[in-house]
Amino acid sequence: MNTQVPTTLLAGRTVIVTGAARGVGKGIATALVERGASVLIVDREDAALAATAESFRESGRPVQPLVADLREPGCAERIVATAIEAFGTVHGLVNNAIATNEPKPLQDITREDYDLVFDVGPRATFELMQAVYPVFLANGGGSIVNLGSGSGTIGLPRFGAYAAAKEAIRGMSKVAALEWGKHNIRVNVVCPYAETESIKAWSEWDPKTYERTVRAVPLGRLGHVADDIGPAVCFLLSDEASFVTAQTIMLDGGAAGFR
Repeated sequence: MNTQVPTTLLAGRTVIVTGAARGVGKGIATALVERGASVLIVDREDAALAATAESFRESGRPVQPLVADLREPGCAERIVATAIEAFGTVHGLVNNAIATNEPKPLQDITREDYDLVFDVGPRATFELMQAVYPVFLANGGGSIVNLGSGSGTIGLPRFGAYAAAKEAIRGMSKVAALEWGKHNIRVNVVCPYAETESIKAWSEWDPKTYERTVRAVPLGRLGHVADDIGPAVCFLLSDEASFVTAQTIMLDGGAAGFR
């Protein structure tokens, strides 16, 4: 645990994080519990999720795991109900989960590829936002952080469906922020560029391209999921960001000027 973090920033808050078994989702969950939040960690990979939950429990951190496939009907309502059963209510939602069969050329993307990334990404995000809305109303407000991507804001060859799905998430996030602001419900998007397991694997099989990519980042490195990405999300979920909504924040070390 980073002893420099404000450990009470999110004390008494409950946050749902999807895709939390590993990578950026796990990093966000780590930062949340370090700052006092209770977290429902959701993922479809039961073994990885169980291992993540156990690592939190060993440190005395308040987490509850839930194995769920976001493509299943009624999943969003089950997730929110589980968080309420475990912790009493919900104050924050982080829609991190995504799935894709890419990279592949745009002309080779199939309907199944397209449906996969849209069902796990924007459709699940949409349904979870709807499911948590009445809870936030009852609480007098809440905060949602949705995960976008530079592959959408800037564009990335061979990730056509993924980029489209991430931009769909950004679009609905802005609409929700505009509609729900009067209820003190804030909605923001972050676009991380982080050292995940898949990036680490890439660095091993193509080290020259990886090194060239890292050198192109103005800060000279990729983000750490718990120390760089997580804290920014925690800020957006906290009262410190009470006047921040409808924003897209690039957590990429300056790698991609926003367009």
